[in-house]
Parts: sequence; C-alpha cells; structure tokens
Amino acid sequence: MRDFYISFVVTIVCVALAAAWGWLSGAGAIAAATLALILGVMETSLSFDNAVVNASVLKEMDAKWQFIFLTIGILIAVFGMRLLFPVLIVSIATGLGLGDTAALALNNPEEYATHLSNAHTAIAAFGGTFLLLVFLSFILDDGKELHWLGAIEKRLSRLGKLDSLEVLIALALLLFLYFWFPIDEAERVGALVAGVGGIALFIAVSSLDSLFEDKDKGEQAVKTAKRSGIAAFLYLEVLDASFSFDGVIGAFAITRDIVIIMLGLGIGAMFVRSLTVHLVRRGTLDQFVFLEHGAHYAIGALALIMLAGIVIHIPEVVTGLIGVAFIALSLLSSVKYNRFKLKQED
Repeated sequence: MRDFYISFVVTIVCVALAAAWGWLSGAGAIAAATLALILGVMETSLSFDNAVVNASVLKEMDAKWQFIFLTIGILIAVFGMRLLFPVLIVSIATGLGLGDTAALALNNPEEYATHLSNAHTAIAAFGGTFLLLVFLSFILDDGKELHWLGAIEKRLSRLGKLDSLEVLIALALLLFLYFWFPIDEAERVGALVAGVGGIALFIAVSSLDSLFEDKDKGEQAVKTAKRSGIAAFLYLEVLDASFSFDGVIGAFAITRDIVIIMLGLGIGAMFVRSLTVHLVRRGTLDQFVFLEHGAHYAIGALALIMLAGIVIHIPEVVTGLIGVAFIALSLLSSVKYNRFKLKQED
C-alpha cells in the first residue's frame, strides 16, 4: 500500500475539487464527485498494460530520472495530456486561439466535445500507429530470448533482423487505411499525415539514445545513454499520450465537463504511475516473465482497435476486457513457466 499512498491522497483531493466544481457550476457536488471517481476507475482499468510497459522501461532508468518521471511526468500526464492537449487539438481544428478554445470548453462543452470528436480520425491514426510500432518493435526484436508463444514468436523475432521492418508494416497499414477505409477524402489525408507523424515521432524518440553514444567506447557508452534517462523519459511520455487519446475522447461519453474529465483522468493517471512504481519495486516483471509480453500484445490490440475505431465504434469496455485477457493469460503462463523451472531444478 505504501506505493499507492500518494495516489489515494490525490484521489481525495481530486474528488473534493470535483465536488466543489459541481457545486459552483450547478451540476451537483455528489454527481460531479461520482463522475470523477468513475473516470478514474475507467482510466486505471484501461491502462494496466501501460503500467507494465512503463515498468519495463523505468527499471532501466537511474534514480534521478525515475524521480523526474514520477513528479514532472505526472504533471505532464494530467495537465498536459488530459487538459491542454485536447484544447490544443480543438484550437488547431477550429482556428480559435487557445484562450477562446479553453473558454469554449468551459462555457459550451457540447460544441467543444463535437470539435474534439471530429478530430478523432487524426488522433486515432497518430496514437494507433505509435502504439502499433511499440508492439512491433517488441515482437520483432531479434535479441529477445524468451518467447511467450513459442515457435511463432521465435520466427517473428527472426524477422526483426530486417532493418525497419516494423516501420514498413506501419506504413503499409496506413496506405491500406488511406485507399480502403470508407471515409471522406479530407479524413483520409488527415489520417495519413497523422499516422506518418506517429511513425516519425516513434523513430525520433527511439533514436535519441544514439545522441549519447560514443562508438569508440562501445557497450559502456550504450549503458551511459540508458542511464541518462532522457530518451526513456520522452518515450514514456509519448506512450502515455498515445494511451490517453482515446481515454479523453471516451470520457466525453460519460460527461462533457472538461474540469471533471481532467480530475477523473488525473486520478487514473496517478494510479497508473503508482502501479508502475509497485511493479518496479516488487520486481514483478522478473517474477512473472511473460507479463511484459502480455502487456505488449494488449498494446498491439489497442493499436488495431484505435485504427479500426476510425470507421467502427468499439466500446471502451471491449478494449479493457481484451487488455485484461492478455494480462491474465500472461500471468497464468508465467506461473506455469515458474513451476516448470522449479521442477527442472529439482
């Protein structure tokens, strides 16, 4: 429970602020507080796979960058991605200034939600493409020695020897989306541009370590780059952003109040951070060796759902259940694997 202490404190504060906002806005204090809690639970349940992947990266970071991720990172996650970024998206889509867009969100949430929903195609293409590359880079890693799905994963990892295969697959999927998805021309172009942007950002973030490498110093330079944490920090923030896109849009199905949405999703974001810390401190990824695999398969499923969601509405509960299923199966496989290893040692 020690790892979740701050999250419970943040929850109490956010629920109190939501109640105060509900009382001031006339929506009702109890109703507003309840909605914030519902959004917090929804965000936490949908982002467990995010926490697992976060933990796999965070455990390689030094103490300084872990602290930065858990302090500055949470501010970026709550205020940046759950509040400012949606306002920025609507501002770009409508041509309004940031101040006018913020006023629109507070005073006319219905119109604000409509503008944000209209930008869903580009948001889904960007976030879906980035998450797809996260999944493919893990599955196609030719240096991965432990394979959850046995021969299938082993063959896929061998394909990783082909340079930039994951990028090629993502581009091919974007072209399929452009030529075959039943959307209008403007949305096709927007999705293609946003998807290419997601690919470019993934390549940029994944390549940052090379800025700190010295080829003459070999492996030690690579370790120094990892310990620097800059690339890992940016990677985690972009990953969190990709997860938050659908959460922000989906939250408007529950309430149109942007303040309640920010507070509720902020609760969820804080618990995801605490869960990440808990997984790192408890060594859960080392104990359940296939958990990281399950999380990446859940991310791959989320990526495809986001892209399919451009033309088909898929309820958030379906997305959550798929993620839970992958995590649960990977945990069971880990337990069986551990028992098998113990028998071999005996």
